[in-house]
Amino acid sequence: MISPWKKLAISTKELLADEGFLKSIHLVENLVSKILSLALVGVILVSLVDLIIFLYQDLFREPIGFFNKTLIEIFGMFLNILIALELLENITAYLRKHVVQVELVIVTALIAVARKLIIFDFSKATGIDLIGLATASFALSISYWLIRQMNRKHREDRR
Repeated sequence: MISPWKKLAISTKELLADEGFLKSIHLVENLVSKILSLALVGVILVSLVDLIIFLYQDLFREPIGFFNKTLIEIFGMFLNILIALELLENITAYLRKHVVQVELVIVTALIAVARKLIIFDFSKATGIDLIGLATASFALSISYWLIRQMNRKHREDRR
C-alpha cells in the first residue's frame, strides 16, 4: 500500500513533468480567459445601460432634438462599447483556437486610436500629442496592412 505522502510526491512529479505542467498551464489559461470573458460581458452590459440612460436624458428631458452633451461624447461612448466588443472577440477567438490573432488585436488598437482621434480636444492638445497620435495611427495602419498581406498570401499558398 502506497502512503498518502508518496502519492502526493508522485502526483507532484507528474504535474511538474513537461507534459503535465503544460496541461496545467493550458487549464489556467482557459480559466482566466473565461473569467475575463464574463467580466467583459458585464462591463459591456453596464456600458450599454449607461449609454441608453445618457441618450434618454439628452433626448427626452431637454428640448427634443438638441443634445446638451456634444455628439463627440456620445460617439466616444459608442466606440467604447465597440472596443469592448472587439476585446471580447479577441478573447473568444483565443478560446476557440488557443492562438492570439494578431490581426484582431491590431484592429482593436486601430479602433481605440480612432476613438481617441474622434474625442480628441484640439484646444488642449500639444504638438507632441498630435505627433504621437499620428505615429500610432500610421504604425498600426502599416501593421494591419502587413498582416493582411501575409494572411492573404498564406491563404493563397494553402489553395
